[in-house]
Amino acid sequence: MSTTQSPHIALFPSAGMGHLMPLLRLAAMLAKRNCIVTVITAHPTVSTAESDHIASFLRHNPEINHLKLHLTRGFQIPDSADADPFFLQFHLINQSIHLLHPLLSSSSPPFSAMFVDMFLVAKTVPIAKDLHLPIYVVSTSSVEFVSLMAYFPVIQLKSTEFNNASTEIKIPRLPPMAVSSLPPALLDPSHLFTSIIIMNSQALSEAEGILMNTFEFLQQFQASTLGTLNKERAVASLPPILPIGPLEPYHIPPDGDHHYLSWLENQPSESVVYISFESRTAMSWDQVRELEKGLEKAGWRFCWNLKTSKVDKDDHEGEKDILSDFFVERTKNKGVIIRGWADQQEILLHPAIGGFVSHCGWNSVTEAAWQGVPVLAWPQHGDQRLNAKVVEDAGFGLWERDWDWGVDGIVKGEEIERKIVELMTDEKLREGAKKVREEAWKAVESGGSSDRVIRDVINSLSLPF
Repeated sequence: MSTTQSPHIALFPSAGMGHLMPLLRLAAMLAKRNCIVTVITAHPTVSTAESDHIASFLRHNPEINHLKLHLTRGFQIPDSADADPFFLQFHLINQSIHLLHPLLSSSSPPFSAMFVDMFLVAKTVPIAKDLHLPIYVVSTSSVEFVSLMAYFPVIQLKSTEFNNASTEIKIPRLPPMAVSSLPPALLDPSHLFTSIIIMNSQALSEAEGILMNTFEFLQQFQASTLGTLNKERAVASLPPILPIGPLEPYHIPPDGDHHYLSWLENQPSESVVYISFESRTAMSWDQVRELEKGLEKAGWRFCWNLKTSKVDKDDHEGEKDILSDFFVERTKNKGVIIRGWADQQEILLHPAIGGFVSHCGWNSVTEAAWQGVPVLAWPQHGDQRLNAKVVEDAGFGLWERDWDWGVDGIVKGEEIERKIVELMTDEKLREGAKKVREEAWKAVESGGSSDRVIRDVINSLSLPF
């Protein structure tokens, strides 16, 4: 009778909560499946939320090992870099990846594989090869964005097809993508984000596979993008796309101020709209005023995660400094305001939540799918327009395409009111969200489509002894 040795897997996230959370969820999933797991994080982090959450996660998951990659300072930052601290952190981590080799080579037991954030794969591949470690890319975005990322070097070379006059990007055998839905930074060839995308897209073919926080049902509405990429090899440079989601949330007992949870306990079922643009989107003061108007006129109870700076270390104002006195007074019994990072999965899980106004970051999309919460998509930047289309096509979200793209545009309160009322009263949308939830849970249960994929990956890394 043969037995196998548990694989030892290193997980390496990049910058921001949106990249950290899925890697930690995957770490917890692997640990539950008898893998030895080590999480490698860059130090220092950009945000307080990241450092606090890493510490809390490790404290409540003592079986998971931790290594710090201390970032080397003093590298020249490209002139094209805007002030986005997360793009700068991507750059710094990539410049410091050479320090990974001694961390990995000295491990006991030795590593069996590396699971690496998609924005770090290019610089990590040579180290993994030198140590004879198979490498898997962990995507923190949608299949649509991964296909765009992989094909983007080709797109850039086709200057006749990709210029200011272009309206669509056409990847062979895949549905066309509207240029208006691309991350705005990609339209600037000299942008730091664009160079990071191109560098890492060219290394994707070196990976054994791309682990995706998605599931087959969610992708079937995108003209079978998943099947086309895997079976027809629409983008030749892509290794197999491996859907392993939705990544199950892990539980960390709440500490600090969680007043919003006690407030939710006293609200009727499906009566509260949750508003959050997650950890990287700072809302302008003018847009805050319009959102106030929309919420008040819509009349629904609300739980609003209010953020006015891109990095939480710079968030010094209290809610009374931001919200108008009239709004606070008139809605004091109808809503609750959250300042700082909150456990979004825990909020969406609560039966009082009936709808979610979201920027449509991919983590938020999959969390809403996991809980069956209808979504009002309000994309702001990055991959979020591509994600909003997934939500709309899958039948559990609304997307108002005319709303301005980015934080500089202002959506009026009357429009916000109209869409919130639709979000909270559309029964077809609610039924669609319940169907997506059923399929999400089927995918991750024993024998489900996502469960089978992650089992196959783990089995391929397990050594007989």
